Amino acid sequence: MVDDGTRKALSGIPLLKTKAGPRDKDLWVQRLKEEYQALIKYVQNNKSSDMDWFRLESNKEGTKWFGKCWYMHNLHKYEFDVEFDIPITYPTTSPEIALPELDGKTAKMYRGGKICLTDHFKPLWARNVPKFGIAHAMALGLAPWLAVEVPDLIEKGVISYQEKGST
Repeated sequence: MVDDGTRKALSGIPLLKTKAGPRDKDLWVQRLKEEYQALIKYVQNNKSSDMDWFRLESNKEGTKWFGKCWYMHNLHKYEFDVEFDIPITYPTTSPEIALPELDGKTAKMYRGGKICLTDHFKPLWARNVPKFGIAHAMALGLAPWLAVEVPDLIEKGVISYQEKGST
């Protein structure tokens, strides 16, 4: 079940139409345009509701994505690098989002810091090909993962707050 906040965020993300992956040349360019439009809209919606929580950019081909995501907990901002590659079989296969600095710190993660999305997100993605894209992966994959895992990692003392500029 999806909570009301997630449902509202999801309803503000445009659905994509083009079923194309990196090997599809011209169609991939169209898909990338749709991806960027959906991401821009999602970020705008997040900012307008004071829920801004990530920045993403890609290489020129749109096949490698990287940036920062953050989670607020007890008025402290925990920031992480985020990265993923677009699979060759995209959009049939969802991207595997990684937070490399958390690699090995939780059981809900695979080698390389890839977050576990198998049980909840991947079946949802499969039912919504090609309508879901990167913005949907962030909203329905990474956001709930951060909301569950970061407070747990803090509570267990696995990660701790660090002031900006401190090492």
